[in-house]
Amino acid sequence: MKAVVITKSGRPEVLEVKERPIPRIGDHEVLLKVHAAGVNRPDIFQRKGNYSAPSGVSKDIPGLEAAGMVERVGAAVTQWKPGDKVCCLVAGGAYAEFVAVDENLCLPVPENFSYAEAAGLPETIFTVWDNVFRRGGLKKGDGILVHGGAGGIGSATIQLAKAFGAKVFTTVSTTDKELFCKKLGADVIINYKNDDFMECLSGETVNVVLDSIGGAYFEKHIDLLADDGKLIQINAMQGAKVDVNLMKIMHKRIVLTGSTLRARQLDFKKQLAQDVFNYVWPLIGKRYKQHIYAELSFDHAPTAHKMMEQGEVLGKLILVP
Repeated sequence: MKAVVITKSGRPEVLEVKERPIPRIGDHEVLLKVHAAGVNRPDIFQRKGNYSAPSGVSKDIPGLEAAGMVERVGAAVTQWKPGDKVCCLVAGGAYAEFVAVDENLCLPVPENFSYAEAAGLPETIFTVWDNVFRRGGLKKGDGILVHGGAGGIGSATIQLAKAFGAKVFTTVSTTDKELFCKKLGADVIINYKNDDFMECLSGETVNVVLDSIGGAYFEKHIDLLADDGKLIQINAMQGAKVDVNLMKIMHKRIVLTGSTLRARQLDFKKQLAQDVFNYVWPLIGKRYKQHIYAELSFDHAPTAHKMMEQGEVLGKLILVP
């Protein structure tokens, strides 16, 4: 099979299309013929050598989500059969013509969704559901701040938070992204190149912050959060080491948490997949729309990574074999 391979750690150009063996499947796995794979920021970290794949997962083929048709099923698989259209969460290897995945981490391609649209759902929605709703406990009437509202995680957070009755604040860097987030339903959109989000939100109640920035933003978020607020870390693009004023956390009873999804145990991911199917899948195509910025062939994987690193993407980037 053809796969996009990280030939060495480095710039986007290290991604090359190579021949690799078709994966073997276990008793509880399906072999998916990939029609589309989502591009996510952890793929970039892996390419740079900063985010190793877990044990048992392809070290040189990135990709955390895909959609396609079931080609074969393991001896103990009960949920799927060859020919079924599914999208899935994987811990790596999605940038390939075939990928092996546990049957419980597959979800049906939503009605009227293309493979490309479906491929951009799992990693993003699993991440948002686990962090914003399970860890953050976001509920109707709460206020949530998410940075980078025009990106994959940001756009998913805006739509799901609005669907469940929250008030959404987000930051962006361009006018185009402001317009995009407004269409998604964000209540307050701040261009951080022109305005300070702390000043803009000084009169608002922020109960949850989904933070992918870290660095100097950490202390700002502690100051911004309401009493009993929750700060959830899912990345630290501006630095993982921060200064912490413990008294502020104590006085405001701030809950500080965070997570990464890729290396979590299979049982955890199975339950998360079931929750996503129960609570989010009924919204897909109704309260939640997929926004594809571009579809590129495997040969253009370096271009996709460059686009994401340059911050020009609105929604999701998709690779197709």
